[in-house]
Amino acid sequence: MSEGHTEVTTEPLVSCAEDCGVRDVQDRLGDKWSVFVVVELAAGARRFRELQRLVTGISQRMLTLTLRRLERDGLVSRTVYPTTPPQVEYALTETGRSMTHLIKQLVDWSLDHRAVIARSREQWDARDAGGATTGAMTGTATGTARGTE
Repeated sequence: MSEGHTEVTTEPLVSCAEDCGVRDVQDRLGDKWSVFVVVELAAGARRFRELQRLVTGISQRMLTLTLRRLERDGLVSRTVYPTTPPQVEYALTETGRSMTHLIKQLVDWSLDHRAVIARSREQWDARDAGGATTGAMTGTATGTARGTE
């Protein structure tokens, strides 16, 4: 238990004692690009190049991989139109649309707490100045590995 944590937690808010599926969802939404792609598709169907322009910094390869993963998970549909060259359009499925309100809540929470988190980081960095950060994070400063304390 950390020095600042003095309360005893009796029941977890969420329990995943058995496989509750959170890890699969977290793997998808926790990657660098999926949330940005879903946010852009929430506004409507998009073509590949349009998505690439809207998601700043994403490479063609990463957009391709992200779309494939989202499609595999049933969050995005891919429609190929028989034109020359073929036109491909991506859209959120019903399942993908159903999670946009959760992403909006996360975005709203992030915006509401951005300043508090920035202040906390500044205070922590100032308190932990001098390179102790790396040792504290890995447990090497105390000679113990995380998880074995």
